[in-house]
Amino acid sequence: MGTVFSFDVRDGDPEALDMAVAELHRLDALFSTYREDSQLSRLARSELGLADCDPVVAEVLELAAEAERLSDGWFSPRYAGRLDPTGIVKGWATERVARLLRDAGATGVGVNGGGDVQLLGSPGGEQPWQVGVADPLRPGELAAVISSAEATELAVATSGTAERGAHIMDPRTGSPATTDLLAVTVVGPSLTWADCWATAAFAMGSKRARRWLESLPDVEAILMTDAPRAVGLC
Repeated sequence: MGTVFSFDVRDGDPEALDMAVAELHRLDALFSTYREDSQLSRLARSELGLADCDPVVAEVLELAAEAERLSDGWFSPRYAGRLDPTGIVKGWATERVARLLRDAGATGVGVNGGGDVQLLGSPGGEQPWQVGVADPLRPGELAAVISSAEATELAVATSGTAERGAHIMDPRTGSPATTDLLAVTVVGPSLTWADCWATAAFAMGSKRARRWLESLPDVEAILMTDAPRAVGLC
């Protein structure tokens, strides 16, 4: 998936971590847009029907279509007119393996997929999970720290231009999104959706994104704009 994954697993089956890593490699082989032989690439070229793909391909495409509907088109499973649901795959895959580890008996699971984090259970004792949100203007520094408090499921996803440049597209123009936002961090129980909502919100710009995010259930967000040190919470 072109990124680094890290794991923090408390208790459970030691072999489950190997299973989780193997599952990530399997999903990458299915969904990679860089591999000509991936099922997604073959599906996009109409060389393979959806019914012939692994069932998780249809699952992801259904989720992507739902994200597109709920965001009024600001999240899109296409890129330059081509099928490309990679905007949802990483968050979905991270959440999937986190739940695999929990189901294998782990009492606490933290999976970080390229900076987006799914947390389940507890790290132990009364200490909550804590996730730092990078400051887009000050490399190496944090703009905020999010605590899981008493939540048993917590996801934190950030979209912005600080790490990868202008890679988020405006689906209505097909060009890189140009807004007043530097970064959007979305917090909720599911990384699948938090990742989608962060991407869509960034493309919208702060005014539209704030109204939309406030309408979503079980979601909180931090919007950082290009105004001097402007941070909005919703």
